[in-house]
Amino acid sequence: MMRFPLRLTADLTLARLAQKLCLAQGARPIQFVDAAEILHQDSNRPVSHERIREIVSSRSPVVWIGGSEPLDHPGISHLVRAITETDHFVFLETDGTRLRRRLHEFQPMSRLFLTVRLEPGAQRPASKSLQEGAWELAAEGIRAARLSGFLMCVHVCVHAETELGEMAELIPLARTLDGMVITPANGGSNSTSLYAATLRRKTAEARKLIGSKWWEFFSWFVELLVSGQRNATRSVEETGVHIEQEAHANGESVRVV
Repeated sequence: MMRFPLRLTADLTLARLAQKLCLAQGARPIQFVDAAEILHQDSNRPVSHERIREIVSSRSPVVWIGGSEPLDHPGISHLVRAITETDHFVFLETDGTRLRRRLHEFQPMSRLFLTVRLEPGAQRPASKSLQEGAWELAAEGIRAARLSGFLMCVHVCVHAETELGEMAELIPLARTLDGMVITPANGGSNSTSLYAATLRRKTAEARKLIGSKWWEFFSWFVELLVSGQRNATRSVEETGVHIEQEAHANGESVRVV
């Protein structure tokens, strides 16, 4: 079973407590960063040092780097190193197609999760969810990263039409790695109520397959941040205590003194 890092458990618990008690401004559990906001492919545009200072001084224990493909940016490894050195956990999300090619620019760290974004059914030859050869490149990148000692996580995007059987095909892969996050592909935004309801149900069913209450709980945070689903905030608060209790019962939680 995938184990949720004890240090991250403690950091998230403290961040949620500070957020609820208004003890620290900006203490939300996860901060989202689009690499394109800081690093620019055009060398004539300056790096946003002010934004970098905001990130490293943030009280959020987790920094999720996603948005436009981070591995398209030459300075991404320097940004990751700068953030992890300030005791933040970093989840660097990528489609995985460039992972093996750029892996040598990073160093394995206990606070860095290389996170490959996948869609159920993508590994099938007839899949239309990824361009031809993309799944193979992503799988190759995952293998290379694991052999090099990196912590690996998969971020699975669920659609309303996703079948649980397709999700189940990804579970064996995820369980050989260090973590799994599941979110709706588009958060249900700009969708009919029926589509949104179906998407929420499919996502909830898929998360039950993870086998770790803390990774399931973490998926809610990522959904709120990455998908922008407005009702996710309430969902996190309503389910958070229950999930934390179950995680504690399963030995995945730690006491924060």
